[in-house]
Amino acid sequence: MAFTGKATYTAGNTFPEVAEDVADLVGVVSPHETPLLDALGDPARPARATVHEWLEDTLLSNSDTVNDSSYTDASADTQFVVSNGSRYRPGDQIQVDGSAEVMLVTAITTNTLTVVRGYGGTTPAALANAQVLHILGNAALEGDAADAARFTSRTRKTNYTQIFSSTVEISGSELAVRQLGIADELDYQKQQRLRELLRDLENCVINGRSAVTTPEGSASIRRTMKGAIGFIASNKFSPGANDFPSDSALTEEQLNLALRTIWKNSNGHVDLIVVNGQEKRAINEFIGTNRRFAPDTHTFTNLVSQYESDYGICRVVMSRWVPAGSVLLLDSSRIEVMPLSGRSFQYKPLGVTGDKQSGQVIGEYTLEMRNENAHGIITGLTA
Repeated sequence: MAFTGKATYTAGNTFPEVAEDVADLVGVVSPHETPLLDALGDPARPARATVHEWLEDTLLSNSDTVNDSSYTDASADTQFVVSNGSRYRPGDQIQVDGSAEVMLVTAITTNTLTVVRGYGGTTPAALANAQVLHILGNAALEGDAADAARFTSRTRKTNYTQIFSSTVEISGSELAVRQLGIADELDYQKQQRLRELLRDLENCVINGRSAVTTPEGSASIRRTMKGAIGFIASNKFSPGANDFPSDSALTEEQLNLALRTIWKNSNGHVDLIVVNGQEKRAINEFIGTNRRFAPDTHTFTNLVSQYESDYGICRVVMSRWVPAGSVLLLDSSRIEVMPLSGRSFQYKPLGVTGDKQSGQVIGEYTLEMRNENAHGIITGLTA
């Protein structure tokens, strides 16, 4: 039989006995995937309260900065001011970042150090204001009394649970008739609303913010969670700022410097690079100059799904909810998206008020993002 190009349903009144040609499939094109949630996986435990808290601690710092611009002979000064004198003890060996000279601290008066220059035969070098100092370690005197105890205080960090909810309502007639493309209208609507809520959850995990006042919520104030971008404060990079490469599009030099800075400032292990489509294409171009093809190659591959550097192996995750011009660098071992206990996504039937069935797809979640300085973000990139 010849192909006429006419669909059956256009026959109209000419052939009323002919059934409409409607495919048994419902097409959905709205984006609903959640790659970051999939990469993070299920949490080890649920949240136990709407105000979710956790404790963080750190080691005593072993670095500081010079805070003195009044030198007369910087290469011979045996006294200079630092930013945090409480970090030092007599007997500390210290070294300026990038210098071979080692100094020995002999006394501390508030923020003023008295030191032996060129300790151990090293060559004294000029000091400058704002230079970074590293405390190599302390040498205690044999038989000396114990030093005063030093310790850090644990800090309490907070986030809030957010309720994600969507209502489903189907009339009795809608439930009774035969539907095209689906077996059960109520079940179909549940699935659609759940997809939307999961999409919104990932978006809030990345971009969400807590209210400045009354973030715990009330009968009239909605409670919202803080997302990953809102937590990051220490490792924030942008082109041209603080010696960060000024390229407007993401480069491998920028990515490596950000990873190195995070590694240097914390014991974090970044293993997720989360980007939108624009920055994903930029990462793919890292291998552009090294791409090789043989005469019989028929597939052009331009894809980087895993980035391995000296600072670890990172999975590259593309999420459309990351703001344009931004790159999230995350340590997934310190991130959990957790439901409030007993409040993971579920369907709750509502009371019957007429010829209809209605219910609510609802869940309550929060983000626990530990040690914010183990993560980072690059912003301000352009196409």
